Amino acid sequence: MSSPLDNRILAGVGMALVAGIGAGPGHAATPPGAASGGAMVRPAIDRVACLSGCAPRRAIRAGSTVRLRGSGLAPVTGVVFQGRPGKADDARVKARAGSDRTMRVRVPAVAVGGPVIAIAGRYAASLPSKPLRIVAIPSPKPLAPAGAPGRLTPVPGPREPGGPAVETGLSRSTAFFGAKGGVSFSYRVSDDGPVNVTVELVRATDGAVVQSWPPSDTSPGAIRTVVWNGMAAGALQPEGRYAFRLSARGTRGATARSAQAGDAQRDAFDFYQHIFPVRLKHDYGEAGARFGTSRAGHSHQGQDVFARCGARLVAARGGEVKFSQYNATAGFYVVVNGIDTGVDYVYMHLAEASPLRAGERVFTGQQIGTVGDSGNASGCHLHFEMWSKPGWYDGGKPFDPLPRLQAWDVFS
Repeated sequence: MSSPLDNRILAGVGMALVAGIGAGPGHAATPPGAASGGAMVRPAIDRVACLSGCAPRRAIRAGSTVRLRGSGLAPVTGVVFQGRPGKADDARVKARAGSDRTMRVRVPAVAVGGPVIAIAGRYAASLPSKPLRIVAIPSPKPLAPAGAPGRLTPVPGPREPGGPAVETGLSRSTAFFGAKGGVSFSYRVSDDGPVNVTVELVRATDGAVVQSWPPSDTSPGAIRTVVWNGMAAGALQPEGRYAFRLSARGTRGATARSAQAGDAQRDAFDFYQHIFPVRLKHDYGEAGARFGTSRAGHSHQGQDVFARCGARLVAARGGEVKFSQYNATAGFYVVVNGIDTGVDYVYMHLAEASPLRAGERVFTGQQIGTVGDSGNASGCHLHFEMWSKPGWYDGGKPFDPLPRLQAWDVFS
C-alpha cells in the first residue's frame, strides 16, 4: 500500500510528465532518471542489509550504515524510513547512490521499524521495501545528578600522559524540548593549576557538532555546569541521540578527553520534542474512540486514551495555557498552545479543575491534571485533540492525533 508521501511524489511525476508534453525545442522534457523514450525509471529496493554500527547478528539499529540493493538507484537523492502507517514517525535522510544497483545510507536516530522508500528528486519514488526491524540504540545510563559533589565519575578518556584527570555527570538520559531545566552537563578537573576546558555537544549519529561552549580556564576541583535547551543557532534540533564531549588541556600541555568520538553512551542522552501525555498503563479504545467517527450531530475531533481515573496527565508539549475551564460536554479541560509549533493541544475530561490558569507557561512533561470522566464521558479517559494554526476554535482545524500519540508512546 502506498503512503501519502508516495502519492504526493507520484502525483508530482504525473504533473512533470504532462508538463513535458509539447515542450518546445531546446526544453528538456525528460527528467533525470527517465529512459530515452521518456518513460520514467522508477527506483526499486530489493534488499536492505546492515554494513556497520550493527546490533548483534548484524541487526539494523539507529545509527547503523545500511546497504540498499535494487535497480534504478543512480538518481536517488533521499531515503525515507517510513516506520508505522502515517507520516508522524517518517524519517528522511539525504543519500547518494554508489551505482544504479547499490547505495549506502545511515539510519536516522529517530527511525523506527517499517518500510523504506528511495526518492529520485521530484520525479519518482520506489515502492515501499519489505518492513525493516530497527533495534533502538540502548538507552544511555545517567551518570549522576548534575553538579552533585562526589557524584561525578571519572571519564574513560583518551588521556595523554600527564593530562588532567576529568570527572563528568549528566542530569538526565532522556530529555524533552520545552521541559524545565533542559539538560545539564557538569564536570570537574584535577591538575596542578588552571585547566583550559572546551565543551561541545555532538549528534551521535553523524558526529556533527551542534553547539560549543567557549574555552575557559577552570580551577582544579571546581564543578562547572553547562545547560542545553534543545536549540542551536536559533533552531530547534532534530530528535535523536546527543552527547557532551569535553577536552581539557592541563598545565603541562597534555590533553584529556571525556570519551572516544564514537562513544554513544558516555554523557549521552536521547532528545525528543514531545512526551506521551498519560503517565500510566493505557489503551486507545475501540473504533468509536478514533478521530472522525460519527457522533450525535458532529464528528469526533480527537483521540480517546483510556486509563484509570487519577492517572497523571502531563503536557505533551510545553507552551502557554490558552484555556483552563469547565464545559458540560468537555468537562474540565485545558488548551495549550505548543511552543514553536503553532499547534493547540487540547486535554478534556480531567478528573478535576487543572491548577493551571490561562496565560501561564507550562513545561513539557509538567502535570496539568489527572485522567477523569468529567463532562459527557463514558469511562475514565483523556480526550486529546490537536489543532492547526491559528488554533482551537479560532480559525484552525483539528487533525488526527493518533499517529503522533503512537509515535510518542514508543519512547515515553
